[in-house]
Amino acid sequence: MSTETTAQVSENQLDKTKYSEGRYLTFTVNEEDYGIGILKVREIISTPKVTAIPLMPRYLKGVINLRGSVIPVIDLRLRLGLEEQEGSEAARRVVVVDVGNPMGIIVDSVREVVDIGAESIEPPPSVCEAVDASYILGMGKVGETVKILLDIDRVLTDRALSEVASVYESCSHD
Repeated sequence: MSTETTAQVSENQLDKTKYSEGRYLTFTVNEEDYGIGILKVREIISTPKVTAIPLMPRYLKGVINLRGSVIPVIDLRLRLGLEEQEGSEAARRVVVVDVGNPMGIIVDSVREVVDIGAESIEPPPSVCEAVDASYILGMGKVGETVKILLDIDRVLTDRALSEVASVYESCSHD
């Protein structure tokens, strides 16, 4: 088997595991349905008082004190390049996820936990290839709806977010 054929087989195997079945916490952001793997979710809380950190990216809202731990909080709406929603902070929720360190993501509302079978998960549409869709695991079909399944590790990983991790480290060890 040639190296090229081996690479293709490995890539195909990777694709099958990428769109594997599982349980997903579903939520809304900007009236669209999203989901993240339930194993990444630590807890869901009402939006607490967020302490702003100066000179951070716009989507980093700040940090919260969660039972004595300082946790950075990202506004998922802003992280995904959407417009900020004014005046509804009280209704929004923070989903605390574990991506190496705990991190909060602000979502508009939390829906439910759903089981999505592998046969109900498709790759992102080809129109998404024009933009960076590496953070999308797939499109989960649930009943008559489609949930955008996020790879939360990728959503929360880039150079700016590595700065957040260093802030987290310095805040939690002081």
